[in-house]
Amino acid sequence: MTIAGTTELVCFLVLAAVVVAGSLGVVLLSNIVYSAFLLGGVFMAVAGLYLLLNASFVAAAQVLVYVGAINVLILFAIMLVNKREDLKAIANLTTRRVVSAGVCLGLLALLVRVVVTTPWNLPGPAAVGEEATARIGEHLFTDYLLPFELASVLLLMAMIGAIVLARRDVLATDVVTGEVADQGLIEKSSTPLLLERPSS
Repeated sequence: MTIAGTTELVCFLVLAAVVVAGSLGVVLLSNIVYSAFLLGGVFMAVAGLYLLLNASFVAAAQVLVYVGAINVLILFAIMLVNKREDLKAIANLTTRRVVSAGVCLGLLALLVRVVVTTPWNLPGPAAVGEEATARIGEHLFTDYLLPFELASVLLLMAMIGAIVLARRDVLATDVVTGEVADQGLIEKSSTPLLLERPSS
């Protein structure tokens, strides 16, 4: 095996290990902020796998869309909501974990079976080269225009939902006057602290 092949194999193994470890951390960690950061690492590792496949445009789109938009949006939603309340105990938690683990293992077995039994066409079709970006753009704005626009609407709805949830964290009463806190009280004009001196 040549040096280039060995380097590619090592990079693939490292990126694959990052994807697997980060994915397990996303679903197993109890701290949702750590899970969101690990999800960003998983997206970056997937972008590295795209680079190994000579799909530079898809790798750049992965970083821009998933890391720069979706993951940041998830972090903003977590920071904005930030509910200051203790979580209630979940009933039958052990049973739910066993069922969830069974479903995940079943999906993993299905994926492994598909990978093993599929007659992969290696080494694959010839690379498109510099026309790959133009080809992807044509598909996005012709064949896949509806899913492309639905994804943007979904992101907008998620951002609006995060803002609405964050606006609910308002105290029930004003700490100074004791009045019931509503939108009118929040937007009410207050007396300025520094008053102009009367002209003598």
